[in-house]
Amino acid sequence: MSNEGGFDFGGVKRNAMLEGKGMQVPRAWKTGTTIAGIVFKDGVVLGADTRSTSGSTVADKNCEKIHFIADNIRCCGAGTAADTENVTDMVSSALQLHRYATGRPSRVITSLTMLKQHLFKYQGHVSAALVLGGVDMNGPHLFTVYPHGSTDSLPFATMGSGSLNAMAVFEAGFKDDMSREEAMALVARAIRSGIYNDLGSGSNVDLCIITKDKTDYLRNYEFLQQKTYVRQFPVVYPPGTVTVIKERVVKLSLADVTVTTVEPGATEMDTS
Repeated sequence: MSNEGGFDFGGVKRNAMLEGKGMQVPRAWKTGTTIAGIVFKDGVVLGADTRSTSGSTVADKNCEKIHFIADNIRCCGAGTAADTENVTDMVSSALQLHRYATGRPSRVITSLTMLKQHLFKYQGHVSAALVLGGVDMNGPHLFTVYPHGSTDSLPFATMGSGSLNAMAVFEAGFKDDMSREEAMALVARAIRSGIYNDLGSGSNVDLCIITKDKTDYLRNYEFLQQKTYVRQFPVVYPPGTVTVIKERVVKLSLADVTVTTVEPGATEMDTS
């Protein structure tokens, strides 16, 4: 390592040498998700698919991607599952302590600042792409947080590998001052677009509706992977289904049993 200022690219030559000798360079696994959010007249609607992948393998068909931050704030996570869960849990815990200390409800901008500062500190190595939404004293808010720490404030937002499909639906169907039902239908349609057109997204649709009065988390709002055939259990086979090749009947009889009653105070039986 040189003591001079500036960057040191010695690791690049080392990696090239190791790769030239046949070493397999580790590759980042592709992650897949479709998450989206929209601001409507009275609050925010967040949506997510439920597929968790491990490379090309579906690891979980019904995972949760809408994470709890506070009673009035939720956060959708795309990227590495461990990173999204732990980052949102850390911010949720810090906001809980902040509410204890101040006695005031959490603000959406506070959670946004904590998320972006943490992600920026790790320069994108924490793989968490987030859609943050909530309602506070200043009204409804919707933000996107990129893994490097940059943020956007938008009336509708998408993230993940299926984000382009969901964004196409939003750009075609969004309008100002949407009702709750219209916003829910549009977000569900956007998530379905990602599920049907992106291999990394799939399974079901989760929705979360946040207003100033309450938060409704609708788990499996749309169940898209329902099986068309339901197996009967236990399976009942009619007589004659299996051919009997050989039959043997054994009659069992009860053996005679002698019961001996020992009176109290009698000498014990010698078992030696």
